[in-house]
Order: sequence, then structure tokens, then C-alpha cells
Amino acid sequence: MLGGCVQDFVILLFSVRRDGKSLTEMAKSEIGRLGGFVAYVAVISIIVILLGATALIVVNALKSSPWGAFTIAMTMPIAVLMGLYLRRIRPGKVLETSLVGFVLVLAAIFGGQWVSQTPSWAAVFTLTAPTLAALIILYGFAASALPVWLLLAPRDYLSTFVKLGTISLLAVGIVALRPSLHMPPLTRFADGTGPVFAGKVFPFAFITIACGAVSGFHSLISSGTTPKLIRRETETRMVGYGGMMAESLVAIMAMIAASVLQPGVYFAVNSPAGIVGQAPDAAASTISAWGFPVTAAQMSSLAHAVGEQTLFNRTGGAPAFAVGMASIFSNTLGGQAVMALWYHFAIMFEALFILTILDAGTRVGRFMLQDALGHLWKPIGRISWYPSILFTSGMIVAMWGYFLWQGVKDPLGGINSLWPLFGICNQLLATVALCVATTIIVKMGRVRYVLVTMIPLVWLVAVTFTASYHKVLDPNPRIGFLSHARQLAGAGANARLIFNDHLDATVTGVLVVMVAMILIESGLEWARVISGSKTAEGKEVPFVKTQLALEEQG
Repeated sequence: MLGGCVQDFVILLFSVRRDGKSLTEMAKSEIGRLGGFVAYVAVISIIVILLGATALIVVNALKSSPWGAFTIAMTMPIAVLMGLYLRRIRPGKVLETSLVGFVLVLAAIFGGQWVSQTPSWAAVFTLTAPTLAALIILYGFAASALPVWLLLAPRDYLSTFVKLGTISLLAVGIVALRPSLHMPPLTRFADGTGPVFAGKVFPFAFITIACGAVSGFHSLISSGTTPKLIRRETETRMVGYGGMMAESLVAIMAMIAASVLQPGVYFAVNSPAGIVGQAPDAAASTISAWGFPVTAAQMSSLAHAVGEQTLFNRTGGAPAFAVGMASIFSNTLGGQAVMALWYHFAIMFEALFILTILDAGTRVGRFMLQDALGHLWKPIGRISWYPSILFTSGMIVAMWGYFLWQGVKDPLGGINSLWPLFGICNQLLATVALCVATTIIVKMGRVRYVLVTMIPLVWLVAVTFTASYHKVLDPNPRIGFLSHARQLAGAGANARLIFNDHLDATVTGVLVVMVAMILIESGLEWARVISGSKTAEGKEVPFVKTQLALEEQG
């Protein structure tokens, strides 16, 4: 958590001092051309995998859920209406727009209940995983290609209020109710044989936890995007460091919400059908045999209480989190009678949270592709040229869409293979960011502060490189990509699944090599500057007092 706070703060600060340069631009100017090129390739690759894995969470949360699918679908036209209202109908009326959006979101939640209870409409919004994946891919393209004021900005603005409201309510519920935690501190799966993620606590716990821990994706937003919203440099501490602390609070509350569930229920929700079985009775029997009692009737009753058809095999964490949140909310506000409303409010919160990552990440990836391809043909580099916007949006969406589709078709639920790959890539990106930050600190002549970024950097290298080794070469088929591919080949499995394992292993290996090159290049740069063989040249832009500051003084 503290490593994440440091990363977000220093990257934001250094980007602000360089007129909002992106992470890859800072890598090129501070580490060197090779470091910049390798950082660019690594970052775009990591963005692709990150977006594919996070999109899979939304798919698993909304599949076979007409209530949830309807509610999330309605946030799109609501966002467009808010954008038009604020820009065309009532320009500048932010409070009015917020109230309109809030009322419509509540209507969407209650409307989803009606949809789920009306057979004809429930059939329309009861979507399979492949259908949801295709719709999310289309949404990603629209969010990247449409004007930012029409969809992305109002939807993200709307999701911010939903997120802040949900976090506040959950905090109040936890403090007021002080719920009992049923999950033991350690389970029998601490040995690495768990059904959700295989692998021992080190290093896999540290690449599995995403929200609330150091995240390379944050460095992409902290550089290039957030600096353009900062009024003065002193705000960077609260926005960067404080924002990450707030996210860590959310992560702690998420763990509490998941631990409120009985262990048998938790594993029934999160275990893939390929591990526990497709039929409810078979899954309940397998989980009970592990020492965590649960029955098919118990899961059916819980699903009915939250307005779902089933809660078995809902991998990805979002449904388990939502059930826990709904349990806390229903025991403080409204009782069991409104548990379904709280569950779908929580699902909406999580889906909006992830879709924010999806649309922002897709747009960042599009900008990076335009910048790179602009060196080959200048018109593509023009961010305002619409054919370029459509072409590069299609490219980035197709790339992360492939990994999403791979996860949807995976018989083990996709999360088992994609989430560790996502965790590795996310923290490899953080490694790149901390390399850049450490290089800047050294060049500033502040070597005495270098441990601030060096300590989390060393930890990330140890975690990600160890995890990468195991994910590629571990002989256990539940852990290693290559050993799993050999197992599938021996069983005569689908050639596509075997190809996916080989692709995942190749991507992991290539990314580790590229990040290792950045580490070596950074280390050499530090040595040259500290030894005095190279003069450190600051790349900060000169300080200029903003017009805003002059107006405030006047």
C-alpha cells in the first residue's frame, strides 16, 4: 500500500514538473532512447492485458443476471443524456446534471428489478458471457472514439458519485454493525492448492491483490492525464498519496465484505466449474469435502435473496464482494427484504469502477498508438483526425478484446490464468514507473532520498520476477502455463486453449525481459550520474506562475 502511495505521488509530481509528460516520455528523456522504446512496448502490452483481465470481471459479474445487465446498460444512455444536458441544454449547470443523473441511476436499479421479474424482458437481458464480452468490446470502442464530453466524461463523473456514496455507506455499515468475520485467517489452501488461485502465498498473494496495492496502471493516469487537472504543485500530495490511501481503505473494506461470508459460500461463488463441477449439487459436495460446508439449497436461497438465478461459479471477486456488501447493508439499512437492491447497487458500483478503468485505459492506449504510428505516417499522429481515432481505437480494443475472449472461453473461468498474468503485468508496469522515478531523484542530486522509491522497487522486482518464473516454468499444471499446455495436449484438448497457454507464457517472458532491460539501463544511468562520469541534466520545465494564481492574488 505505501509503495503504491509513493509511486502515485512521485510520478504525478514529476509529470507536473514536466508539463504533464506521460510515463513513456519521461522514460525516454530520463533513462535514454532504449529505455524509452522498451518502456513504450512494455506499457502498451501491459495495458492490453490489464484491460482484458478487468473486463472479464464485469462479464462474470453480469452473466445470466438480467437485473445487473439492465442497470449497467442504462448507465450508458444516462451518461450521454448528462453530457448533452451539461453541454447543450443547460451549460454549466453541474448541480442540476448531478441530480438528474442520481435520480436516473436509482430508477435504473429499481427498473432492473422489474426487468428481472418480467419474463419477456428478463429473457432479453439474460446474457451469456460471450455476448457480454462482445458488448463490452463495443463499449470500449465507443468510449475511445466518441467525443470525451458525450460519453466518457459524464459516465466517469456519474461513477465517481456512485463510488463515493457506496464507500461512505460501506464504511458506516462496517463501523455501526461490526460484522463477524467467518473466513479464518489462513485456510488449508495456504499451501498453494486453492481453487480460486493456485500458488503459494509468496509471490502469488502479492500479484493477486490489485485494488489497494501498488498498481502500475495508476502511473499511467498519474502521468499525462491527472497533471492536466492539477491547479498547483502542492495539490499533488493529496491527490497522489492521499488518493492511493483512500483506495487502500476500499481494499480493506472489500476484504471485510468478502470475509463476512461463510467460507463455503465464498468458495461456491468464486470457484470455477472446471474445479468444483458444473452442477450445483456436485459443486456443493466438492466444497464441503474441503471442510467448508455448503449446500445447493443454501446457495439457491441466497441467489433468490439477491435477485439472481445462481451464484455458483461467479469467478472474479465482484459477486462475492457484492454479496458481502449486501449482507452488511441489509443488516443496517432496510433488513433482508431489500438485500437484492443492495446487492445490485453493489454490482453497479463495481462494474462502474471497472468500466472507468476500461474506458480511460483504452483512451490512453489509443493516444500511445497514435503517437507511435504518427512517426510512420504523420496524419495518424493527429489526435483530432477522426479516421485516425477510429483506426487506433479499433486496434487497441481488438488487442485487449482478444484476451477478454480468451478468458471467456477458458473452461477454468479465465480468472485462473488471466488474473495472475494481469497482476504480474500491472506490477511490472509499476517497476518501470519506479525506475523512472528513481532515475529522476538521482539526477536531481537527491541521492539521500533514493530509498523512498528504491525499497518498493526492489520488492516489486522480487515479487514479479519470481511469479513470472513460476507462471511460465512451474511443473504444476495449475500454475505453469507451459505445463498446463502439455497437460492439455496429452488429453487431446482444443488447440486454441493450448495456443493461449503458449501465448501467455510468451507474453510473460517477453515482458520480463523488457523490464529487465529497463532495470539494467536505469542502473547504468544511476551509476554514471553518481560516479560523476555523466553530468545530470534536469528535464523540468521552468517555473511559471499560472494565470489562475495571479487572479487569486488579485
